[in-house]
Amino acid sequence: MTRLSSNVPDEMAGMRLDQVLAELFPEYSRSKLQTWVKAGKVTVNGRVLKPKDRLEGGEDVEVDAEAERVIECVAESIPLDIVYEDEALLIINKPAGLVVHPAVGNWTGTLQNALLSHCPELDTLPRAGLVHRIDKETSGLLMVAKTLPAHTSLVRQLQEREINREYLAVTKGRMIAGGTVDEPIGRHPHDRIRYVVRMNGKEAITHYRVVERFSRNTLIRVKLETGRTHQIRVHMAHIHFPLVGDQVYGGRFQMPAQCGERLERILRSFKRQALHAEKLGLVHPLTGEYCEWVQEMPEDMKELLAAFRENDQQ
Repeated sequence: MTRLSSNVPDEMAGMRLDQVLAELFPEYSRSKLQTWVKAGKVTVNGRVLKPKDRLEGGEDVEVDAEAERVIECVAESIPLDIVYEDEALLIINKPAGLVVHPAVGNWTGTLQNALLSHCPELDTLPRAGLVHRIDKETSGLLMVAKTLPAHTSLVRQLQEREINREYLAVTKGRMIAGGTVDEPIGRHPHDRIRYVVRMNGKEAITHYRVVERFSRNTLIRVKLETGRTHQIRVHMAHIHFPLVGDQVYGGRFQMPAQCGERLERILRSFKRQALHAEKLGLVHPLTGEYCEWVQEMPEDMKELLAAFRENDQQ
């Protein structure tokens, strides 16, 4: 439980209680502050008011910011690759194959289950503090808030596009140069699992540049300006450079021409999209300083790239 207190400045005279609270305690979301007001956890000079009640200035405000259990999810002892942790923040290196949130078909064995075992108090935060996600078969960095103020800060940074997220991806086809895909994304009209570029979708912007070219493939670095579901996979497929191993957007599997034995073996066994969340940068919720983490790609992607290089030299 956190007891917050403040005095209402005279210049806020005439403002509504919910507006004053948003100004006095910006580390909490407006919806959470309104919830506390309606639950009687906010007092003004010892009295409980309504969110729309107007203040005169000079009042003493107290908020009982008591954490409440908001999720029903079972804690499971699943190993976590923790890149960084402090009192407000967790940075996780998620392996390919691990689902982030429980959902139909994956109610257990997820990253959220693992987080609740590592840090039980996360059951007071939405989705156990997870403010974004990456697909099951994508590897790499994820941020997790450990407190409600940190959660509010990270969500705001995401909404205002202040989080730096960069990925490494391997595409089918040899790219000539980098570029930007600025195309809206929405659900497929007939296949609810897939997403497509469609005019009535949500804004989606993906920047990409070439890192290394192979005879029939390209290693690219991708920077997200927005964060739509499957965004990189959909956008790359849209410009006819789908990701290697993408079984949803990559089309029918075809072995490339002049493919050596080792490359053929690796391609046949590579059953996930070649996508890795390499870099994550954000303003720390407590210190206000910019922090950045980089996680090298996992062994399966390193092996894939080594096989492309070797095959090109034959």
